[in-house]
Amino acid sequence: MDKFVIRKKARTQGGPSESGPNFCNATSQNEEQVDLQNLPVDPGERKRISDYPSKIQKAVKQKYIDIGPIQPRKHNFPQKMIGTKLRRFNPDWYDDYSNWLEYSIKKDALFCLPCYLFKPEGNKGGGDAFVVSGFSSWNKKDRLDLHIGDLENSHNKAVEQYENLKNIKASIEIAFNPPQTPQMKNDYKTRLKTSVICVRYLLRMGLPFRGHDESDESNNRENFIELVKVAASLNTDIDNVVLKNAPGNLQMLAPSIQKDIVKACAVECAVETTKVIIEELGDDLFGILVDESSDVSTKEQLAVVLRFVNDRGFLIERFLGVVHVANTCSISLKSAVESLLLEHGLSLSRIRGQGYDGASNMRGEFGGLKSLILKENKSAHYVHCFAHQLQLTLVGTAKNHVDVIWFFDVVSDIINVIGSSCKRRDVLREMCAMRLAEAINNGEIKTGKGLNQELGLKRPGDTRWGSHYRSLLNLVEMYPDLIEVLDFIYNDASFSDILGITNELSLALQREDQDIVNAMHLVETSKKRLQLLRDDEFEELLEKVYQYCYGHDIDIPKMDDIYVTPGRSKRRAPQISFAHHYRVEVFYAIIDLQLQELNTRFNEINTELLLYVACLSPLLA
Repeated sequence: MDKFVIRKKARTQGGPSESGPNFCNATSQNEEQVDLQNLPVDPGERKRISDYPSKIQKAVKQKYIDIGPIQPRKHNFPQKMIGTKLRRFNPDWYDDYSNWLEYSIKKDALFCLPCYLFKPEGNKGGGDAFVVSGFSSWNKKDRLDLHIGDLENSHNKAVEQYENLKNIKASIEIAFNPPQTPQMKNDYKTRLKTSVICVRYLLRMGLPFRGHDESDESNNRENFIELVKVAASLNTDIDNVVLKNAPGNLQMLAPSIQKDIVKACAVECAVETTKVIIEELGDDLFGILVDESSDVSTKEQLAVVLRFVNDRGFLIERFLGVVHVANTCSISLKSAVESLLLEHGLSLSRIRGQGYDGASNMRGEFGGLKSLILKENKSAHYVHCFAHQLQLTLVGTAKNHVDVIWFFDVVSDIINVIGSSCKRRDVLREMCAMRLAEAINNGEIKTGKGLNQELGLKRPGDTRWGSHYRSLLNLVEMYPDLIEVLDFIYNDASFSDILGITNELSLALQREDQDIVNAMHLVETSKKRLQLLRDDEFEELLEKVYQYCYGHDIDIPKMDDIYVTPGRSKRRAPQISFAHHYRVEVFYAIIDLQLQELNTRFNEINTELLLYVACLSPLLA
C-alpha cells in the first residue's frame, strides 16, 4: 500500500517541534497517515488540496488524475423542485464536458476536477461553486460554459496543467529527454564523433566552415558538410547515421552545434596549453608583454605574453591569454592583467620586466600601466619594444612634415585609383608583363628562380610602417606602366631612401635571434647612416632623381627658380629657390625629424638599463 506519513509539529508548552523525516512509518499519535490507495473518491467528500502537506500535494494530484473525473451514468439521479418544475442532472452532459465534469452522489452536485486540483487559493475567477460547494442548478446548463470562459480563464489554465500532468509522456522533461534505445545512443555518438573530427580538422587547417548555400540542392555545401560527406563515403557505419540517414532534428550539422564544438575544443586546448605553460614556468620570475587592440566586433581585447628563461637556460615567450576590457584606461588594464595572472596562480610580485607599446595609458610616467605596476613591484622594470619604437619614429616624422603627409596622400590616391577598378588593374598587369618580356628579350634583366615576380600596388598600413617602404619600391618599379594609366604622378625619392635605412633596422629588430646589445648597435648605426645621408649625400641623391626623371619623361624644375608653396600668393611667398626647398625644407627637415624621434624613443635611460642587463647576464649564468 502506497502511504505518506506526515509528522505533525509537537505543540507542548515550551517544547521544540519534532524533527525527523517527512515520510516514515506511523510511530506515534502525533503522526497522520495518508493512504493514497484510499483517498476519498466522491467529489463532495474530498478535502482541499491545500489541506495536504506541500510535500505530498503533487502525489495526491497525480493519484486523482489517474482516477479521472467521477462520472456515474447508471445512478438514479434524484429530482428536486426548481421553480415550478422537478429537475435532475442529465448524464448526457458528461459527453459535452467529458474532460473535467464530475458528479458527487453525496451532495447531488457537479464539480470540476482540474479546478479542484490546480486552481489557486483565493482565485474567484471561474467561480468557486465547482470546487467547494458544487453546482446543482439543473435548469442553467449555460453556467457550465460560463465556468469555462475564455482562454485566459483560470479554468482553462487549470485544464492545461491537468492535461500536462495527466500525460506524463508528453511532459517537458520527457519531451526533452525521450527514452533512447542502445542503438539510438550508439548512432548519436557516431554522429557527434564525426562532427567533432570534422571540426577539429577545419580548425587545425584554419579553413571556413560554412557558405552561403548549404541546401541539399547545392553542388557545394561548403567545407563542414562536404567533409562529413567524405567521411560517410569512406565508412559505412558513419554513412548509415549521418545526413539524410539521421533524424531531421538530430543531424548534428547545425551552425549552433558547430559553434558549441568549436568552443569546447578552444576551452580544452586553452586549458591544457596554459597548464603546460604554467608547469614550464614553475616558481621562476618572469616578464610580461602586453598589448591592447579592438577586434572585428570593436571590443577592446588585451593580449598578455609571458617571457621567462626555462630550466635549460633558453629565453621563452608564451602566449598566456586574451582578456576583454571594458575600457583602456590604465586602471582597467592593470586589473585585467592582475586577474589573468591570479587565475593561473601568478602574481605581480614575480614580474621582473614589462614591455608595452608607446601609448600613454601603457607607458605613462604617472598614471600609465607601467607606473601602476611599479608602485607594487619596484623590480618590474619597463622596456619599450624597439621595433615598435621605430614604427612610432616614422609615425612622428610623417605627422610633423607637411610634404611627407602630402606625399603619402598622393601614394594612397594612386593606389585607390588603380585598385578600385578591375579594368585598370588588368591594364596595369598587361603592361608590366609586356615591358618585362621586352626587357628579357633585350637582355636588360636577368632571369632565374624567384626573379621577376609579378608586382602589385601594396597598400601601406597605418601601424606597420615597413609596408610604406614596400609600397614605394613597387611604385618606383612599376612607374613606366603606371604613367600609361595615370595622367600625373609625383615621386619623392628622398623619403624612400630614409625608409630604406629604417626598414633594414626594423627587419633586424624583429629577428627572433636578435640580442639587446646588437639591437642597440643597430640603432646607433642607423642614426649615423641618417646623419651621413644628411651631411654628404644630397647631391648624389639629387643626381639619382635626375636620372629617373629623364628616363621616364618627368619634368624637372629649374633649381635656381623661385619656389612658391602651392596655395600661397607669389607676392607674400618667401624668396627661396627650388634647390633650397628640396635640400633644406624637405631633405634636411625629414632627416632631422627622424633623428629627433630616434633619440627621443631610444633614450639613454633605457639604453643604459639594457646594457647593464646585457653585461650582467653572462656573469649570472
